[in-house]
Amino acid sequence: MKRILIIEDETSIAELQRDYFELNGFRVDLCHDGEEGLELALKGSYDLIVLDLMLPGKDGFDVCRQIRAVKEVPILIVSAKKEEVDKIRGFGTGADDYITKPFSPSELVARVKAHLARYERLLGKTPERDELSIRNLTIYTGSRRVFVSGEEVTLTAKEFELLTFLAQHPDRVFGKEELFERIWGPDSWGDNSTVTVHVRRIREKIEADPSRPQFIETVWGAGYRFSV
Repeated sequence: MKRILIIEDETSIAELQRDYFELNGFRVDLCHDGEEGLELALKGSYDLIVLDLMLPGKDGFDVCRQIRAVKEVPILIVSAKKEEVDKIRGFGTGADDYITKPFSPSELVARVKAHLARYERLLGKTPERDELSIRNLTIYTGSRRVFVSGEEVTLTAKEFELLTFLAQHPDRVFGKEELFERIWGPDSWGDNSTVTVHVRRIREKIEADPSRPQFIETVWGAGYRFSV
């Protein structure tokens, strides 16, 4: 049985989410405080985390960032914050999806199922090559580890998948829309800004100078290209 952690300070919303998840066969834990939610997320073994942003103790952005620093568990933000800047910030802290309140409980369950399915496919797929070495960058697709000049860097699940896909197709230009469909899936909710945020985060981790990338290059008006 899949296990979900809900970090939500509004009791009625948290209980509504729990009821719908349990009806769909999930085991659910509830938490109403950011500090406690972070502790549970780091200590527990969860398949997915549903996270509010406006929390007592510690806000959702900090909670998401600290979870993502050590775990690859899918994180879905559910928030009343509807501004584009909040969504971009949410993706920037490592969230896999963002849904605004008020929301459809059925849609929330559908998104959770979609993320869990994609995550399982990602972990279970057979890589075309176990090792990709490009200059000082080495990607081990089997163990999902990335090294830059011999030093290991930590990527989220989506960052790793995006980097690996581009590295497996060097010198080919991919548009943001195509990358979103290939990495997040054609039935995912989101937009092309998700790709932009993830590329920026990857560059910060693998490039010597992120402002002058040597691996993932921007092809203005077209998309991105992995340079060998």
